[in-house]
Amino acid sequence: MNYDEFRSAGHSLVDFISDYLKNISSNPLFNPVEPSFLYDLFDEKIPDDPKTLASIQKTLEEKLLPYCTHVNHPGYMGLITPSPNPAGILSEFLVAALNQNLGAYSIGPSATAMELRVIRWLNDLIGYDEGAGGNLTSGGMTSNFIGLKLARDYSTNDTAQFDGMRQGWVAYVSEERHVSLDKAVDAVGIGRNNLRTIPTNDNYQVRIDLLEETIGRDKSQGLRPICIIGLAGTTNLGAVDDLKSLHRIAQRENCWFHADAAYGGGILLSNKHQGLLGGLDLADSVTIDPHKWFYAPLDAGAILVKDHKRLNISFGMQPAYLTDQSQQKNERYQFYVNGFEQSKRFRSLKVWVSFHHYGKTKIGEWIDNNIGHAKHLHHLAIGDGHFESATEPLMSAVCLHYKTPELGNEQNKRLHFAVTEKIESEGHFWFATTIMKGKTWFRINPVNIYTTMNHMDELFKTLQAYCQEEEKRLSKSA
Repeated sequence: MNYDEFRSAGHSLVDFISDYLKNISSNPLFNPVEPSFLYDLFDEKIPDDPKTLASIQKTLEEKLLPYCTHVNHPGYMGLITPSPNPAGILSEFLVAALNQNLGAYSIGPSATAMELRVIRWLNDLIGYDEGAGGNLTSGGMTSNFIGLKLARDYSTNDTAQFDGMRQGWVAYVSEERHVSLDKAVDAVGIGRNNLRTIPTNDNYQVRIDLLEETIGRDKSQGLRPICIIGLAGTTNLGAVDDLKSLHRIAQRENCWFHADAAYGGGILLSNKHQGLLGGLDLADSVTIDPHKWFYAPLDAGAILVKDHKRLNISFGMQPAYLTDQSQQKNERYQFYVNGFEQSKRFRSLKVWVSFHHYGKTKIGEWIDNNIGHAKHLHHLAIGDGHFESATEPLMSAVCLHYKTPELGNEQNKRLHFAVTEKIESEGHFWFATTIMKGKTWFRINPVNIYTTMNHMDELFKTLQAYCQEEEKRLSKSA
């Protein structure tokens, strides 16, 4: 180990990152390079000719950085990946150096204590009491998987983890669910065909009447509810289901109630929009992703559980090679017997540091700013007769549809895709498209601490101009 080289390279890298963040808005957000070019760029055998760290950084600046999607750019409003806060970025540097494995207490004692404290903070935000627990995970995909496993075990009286799943169990969720839930019902043995996706109302909330009808029909055929899943901030629009009604149904059916607040959980930090997640504390388990709207760097998801004992019941296996023989074994919290992961990275430090450096109120201001950005764009759209907004945003997600009464549905879809691709290629803005209720929408979702109202104004002017241009082109070719 050359400590002088390490120190010099580390200072150089921090200087580079600082300049990168400071100047991010003056560089293109996205480089529309062909994938084949990138695959060729990194086409090499395993290196065996050691290089200096300084030369490697220079290579990264040439080969990696120009072709990233720069989520720190104020025009990034796409998939729910935030601009990571700078304090969290520095935290990840220390995490890598310490390399604590929180699966077992003995490989990360103080890190385990910190992780438990951050989990307690998240439980406090939900409104869970001291009997709650949880795990920090790689993200909503893993958190929803754990939530559905807990549901499976609870509703089968803790037999499924030993005997496997048998036929006849069904889970229920809105059609606006995240794909992680489809993968989770697959992974825990419920089966994708046994996930009932219920239509939504005009506010994109699950229709309780149709849910009740579906449950009644399933029960008449000998099927049993294993889990009711509530969405507390949908991916497309930030819509929130009627969580209290869903809890009532789950109680009646004696099944688990899981809430997916991976994105929407950030609203719990808001200073202006409290109360949007009423009933979240009634859920048996909740998914929240600090690496979404808490602005923490990837990865930091969370599964929070109202009754901590359910974690140990579902995951409590203790192989001989990990048995703790110390005198403190009853006081040492072992994440591996209270969760899915055994090799478990130290995810809490960036969340802990972020709260300590910025404070809950400041992070809440960033969230409220993003909500303001989405509402502003919504009002710009409804003030223009050519655009439709799916609904006034509750959170920071807004979906806009450009109306083309003279064009067919397929041409309208092509218009949205073409405009999105053109804007992406110019490198000033990046957002996604989606389909809801048979229409194609621009899905714009700022979770960005650098975005301003001026960016929203400029984005809408760009949408207006490019949509009109593409409509004329398609009309001529029709």
